[in-house]
Amino acid sequence: MSDAISTTTGTKKILIVGGGFGGLHAALHFEKALGADTGVEITLVNHENFFLFTPMLHEVAASDLDITHIVNPIRKLLRKTTFFDGDIVRLDLQGRKAVVSHGFEPHTHDLPYDHLILALGSTTNFYGLPGLESHAMTMKSLGDAIHLRNHLIGHLEEADTECARDCRGRLLTFVIAGGGFAGVETIASVNDFVRESLRFYPHLKESDVRMVLVHSGSVILPELSPSLGAYAQTKLAGRGVEIVLNAKVTEVSDTTVTLSNGTVIETGTVVWTAGTSPHPLLAGLPCGKQSGRVTVDATLEVPGWPGVWALGDCAMIPDPKTGKPYPPTAQHALREGRVLAENILATMAGRPKKPFTFTTIGQLAAIGRRAGVANILGFQFSGFLAWWLWRTIYWSKLPRFEKKVRVALDWTLDLFFSKDLVKVTTWRGAARTPRGGR
Repeated sequence: MSDAISTTTGTKKILIVGGGFGGLHAALHFEKALGADTGVEITLVNHENFFLFTPMLHEVAASDLDITHIVNPIRKLLRKTTFFDGDIVRLDLQGRKAVVSHGFEPHTHDLPYDHLILALGSTTNFYGLPGLESHAMTMKSLGDAIHLRNHLIGHLEEADTECARDCRGRLLTFVIAGGGFAGVETIASVNDFVRESLRFYPHLKESDVRMVLVHSGSVILPELSPSLGAYAQTKLAGRGVEIVLNAKVTEVSDTTVTLSNGTVIETGTVVWTAGTSPHPLLAGLPCGKQSGRVTVDATLEVPGWPGVWALGDCAMIPDPKTGKPYPPTAQHALREGRVLAENILATMAGRPKKPFTFTTIGQLAAIGRRAGVANILGFQFSGFLAWWLWRTIYWSKLPRFEKKVRVALDWTLDLFFSKDLVKVTTWRGAARTPRGGR
């Protein structure tokens, strides 16, 4: 069934689809700018009722942070915005409405709008590789991080048993595909977690563990300089990580992963961080697109569709300085959200819109054991200082004082206590998945 959610006659309706960095910061700016103005109604639709601080996701997977400390309930962040916990089924740009599905007995609602903000983000791209989607894990969501954490602990528990002696090598071989920020930070955290946990498993030793990072380029972290990438490679290799360069994953099965150089690795763990795609909902929109992302002008409005705006991973935003699109990073998305909100308010008030311009401040990556690499305002940092900068900068960006305190406490306690080995199960009664399964 389909219900129409109506609003007060004459009220301007702003609909934000997506609650990531871009969508959330657009809503926050609207609330700050509008104050008590009741002539504008803001609605945000997201398929989860929380905002996920993705830069710290790998720390949840490695038990450095509690699973709820990097998420914020949207209803606590946005006090003047109507929040709708549901999935976008269809966007009708001509009819100026979105069709949203939700409920234990799924049904749909029509959400009309005067201004639509596309902030749908991206999804994992498996490139149609055989077995990849069905056998590999990803690191895009909180559920992914919890699943990987449970998986790691499950494999340690299984490998420690006598009956698993013959398959111990496969159980303790972990392959991460993708040498960008997500892949490097994931394998660094996983490597630290697994190796530090071995002392609690009497039948396992360091030589049983094999960590493999597969990267298609000649040096990892291509987003940074070759020298920082080389530094990260040296550090990871010194901690037991095997780095396979100039190679790609071509096939994954339940027990193996095959690489483009012909190597076959026996493993029960493959984490895929090597590709993203624009949200599939964008494919059916009649507006202009490039590489699947919605094209916008300098003010973040979609050409030919007044009142339709896009930002973040799902938008192709031109950088006037380079002629290339802005990179889809969090530091860009949150600033795009503010500029976009200002431009919508300017449009409604009859004022001129402002173009979005921003120069990347810096990029950072944590590479485990209190070390990192960073490029900030053109200056390069590595080692402990880069790691300290990583934690300080991202901690400062984490929304809400409560979460900052919780994360700071987690990091402090981590100095004195070992990582938690509790496997958080999600089944009830007899509905149980096999131990160590994906």
